[in-house]
Formats: sequence, C-alpha cells, structure tokens
Amino acid sequence: MVSYRRRAGIGDNSGMPLSPTAKAQLQIHFCVLLWGFTAILGKMITLPALPLVWWRMLLVVATLAVLPSVWRGLRAMPARTLLAYSGIGALVALHWLTFYGAVKLANASVAATCIALAPAFTSVVEPWLTRRPFSMRELAFGLAVLPGVALVVGGVPHGMRMGIAIGALSALLVALFGSLNKRMVDGGDPLTITAVELGAGTLLLTLLAPLMPMLFPAFSGDLLLVPSLRDALLLLALSLLCTLLPFALSLVALRHLSAYGVQLVTNLEPVYAIVLAMVLLGEQRELTPLFYLGVAIILAAVFLHPLLNRNKPLQHAEILATSEAKRVE
Repeated sequence: MVSYRRRAGIGDNSGMPLSPTAKAQLQIHFCVLLWGFTAILGKMITLPALPLVWWRMLLVVATLAVLPSVWRGLRAMPARTLLAYSGIGALVALHWLTFYGAVKLANASVAATCIALAPAFTSVVEPWLTRRPFSMRELAFGLAVLPGVALVVGGVPHGMRMGIAIGALSALLVALFGSLNKRMVDGGDPLTITAVELGAGTLLLTLLAPLMPMLFPAFSGDLLLVPSLRDALLLLALSLLCTLLPFALSLVALRHLSAYGVQLVTNLEPVYAIVLAMVLLGEQRELTPLFYLGVAIILAAVFLHPLLNRNKPLQHAEILATSEAKRVE
C-alpha cells in the first residue's frame, strides 16, 4: 500500500527526497513563522522605535552590501529607477517606524492585527496609484473588515488605542509602497531593490532623528547609542534571522509556488504573531475576547482576499523583505 507520505509527495521512510513543491511549501511556512517573530522581537527589544528600525535597516543593508550581485544590479539600474526606488524606500522606513511604534505603544498582537488591514487599504489605494479601474469586489472586501476593526478597538485598553491608530497608518503605508512597487515593472533584481529601498530608508531615518523629539517624542531615541548586548543580539536575530534568512528562502520557494498559494500561507503571519505573543509575552491578559473576535473577522476577510487574485502571477518579491504585510501578487 502506498503510504500517506508518498501520496502527499513529501517523501517516505526509505529516504525518498521531498518534491520541489513540497519542499517549497515547507520553506514558505518556515519563513512565515520567522516573520511572525518580528513583532515579538520588537516588543522584547528595549530601544525606542526609531533606533530599533534604524539598526534593523542598517544591518540588513550592510549584509546585502557584501553581495557582488547587489552591486552588479545597482550599476545596471538607471538613475531614474534608482531615484524611484529610493522614494519607495522612504515609505518603507516610515512603515517600519510606525509598525514598531504600534508595538511599543500597544503590544505585538495589536500591531500584527493592524498590519492585516493592509490588503483592505490596498483595494482603495492601488487602483488610484496604478490607474486601473476600481474593483467593486475588492472595495466590498475592504468594507468587510470594518466590523472587525470596531471590535478590535473596543477590545483593547484605552491606553493602547493610539497604538491602533499608528498601526493602521503603518498598514496604509504598506498599501502605498506596495502599489508603487507594482508600477515599477521589471525594475531590477529583488536583492538589489531591497538594498536600495532599505538604504534610502536608513538615510531618511538618519535625517529625521534630530527632528523626531519635536515631531513624535514617543518614537525618538539616540542613534549613536550602542545597544546593550541583549538588544544587540535581538537586533541581529530580527535583521538576519527574521528578515534576510526568510527573504532568501522565500525567493527560492517562489519558483515552485503560485501567487495564490504563497498569499494563503503568508496570510498566516498575524496568526503566528498573535499566538507567539500569547505564549511568549502573555498578551492575552491585556486584551478582551472582543479583540480576538475582531481579529477573527479581519483574518477571515484577509484569507478570502487571495480568491480575488487567484490567477495573478508572482510579482514584486522584494515586498517579502520590506513589508510586515507580505503581498507578492
């Protein structure tokens, strides 16, 4: 009798290797699990949002800078394209700043839930930026998350509601830079694009640092202050293990998976983040059942969203490295 493992295409006890598709599915699930840790690490790192994001971006860019393929891609990139990706990188920096600001002002569960709103914002923003007709189905999807948002707001302590507002702004920024990336068809290699966007974002945060105490004191912090050993190790884990490693693995996995399949799996990221926050941080003690009911409504809509784009090809893999809300179609 053929075993279940063989029928599932995932090998058997005789040592049969995994099929490329099964291996890719395992890889993308592992990537999503690692991405789920980004909010958790953001809560565990004691640095304010600004230096946290600055160090994360700097470490990723420094690592990418040692790759010869990144420099080859950079030399081949036209100046106009380079400038466009640099502008998108500024939005990426603001997205990460507001995402980790939401983590600090509320908690990891709230920030992860807010970032799940990105597809709803995209349904409104993308047609405007890409000059395509509005889809009534996508607009209906965007409206479907509103009851969940209302429950989430009602299910958190009053002191966390600023974190929800900042988290929603972070999701809007995902919609903006994700839609702008879609206008940059065949702009270059994903690793090079990521290096350009995060390099520009690092520069923007460096310029904003002196102004941040006046603009948003809750986010500000000294960029030149060397992190403690604990924070330094967590920053390395955030930058290398939860950003670059899953990015590299996901680029390999994308060769064997459809956009629909990838999006279904990556939609699990807030689920992983919320479960990890409960297990590692005990955040369920800070939140009410209304919050989790709202989360369920939002995630139900998010999981339905790939059905609207089931036949679209995979595009813009760089978003897997630059966004907490991964949308590659």
